[in-house]
Amino acid sequence: MSVDLKVEVDLKIPFFDIDAMGVVWHGHYAKYFEIARGALMDKIGYGYLEMNKSGYFWPVVDVRIKYVKSIKLEQDIKIIAELKEYENRMKIEYLICDSETGDRLCKGHSIQVAVEQKTGEMCFQSPPILFEKLGVAE
Repeated sequence: MSVDLKVEVDLKIPFFDIDAMGVVWHGHYAKYFEIARGALMDKIGYGYLEMNKSGYFWPVVDVRIKYVKSIKLEQDIKIIAELKEYENRMKIEYLICDSETGDRLCKGHSIQVAVEQKTGEMCFQSPPILFEKLGVAE
């Protein structure tokens, strides 16, 4: 494979992500996954605008999140996203760690499938554009 299928994103937790208990509200973890997923797709040259131009939507059909430790206000975290499957769907695995200690805070994955824009039909194989962006043969 000619493209690096992994990206790391650093983030300092802002005040507006914290709940009444002083920790990150659980719903924001999916947002952190999405930030890293966007960076990963931009890295391979197939971000939102490119997806749209290619004639395919890529809706998320499944997200799994395993909470390990709470994340707190102004904590520096590292979000790692890695594309693990791409032939019939995109499966991206995520790991969120404390930037300073390396402690695992959260892990999970998301699954997306290609849908042809013109027909609204789900594709049972990823379209050729994804293989092209990844630099791999179908």
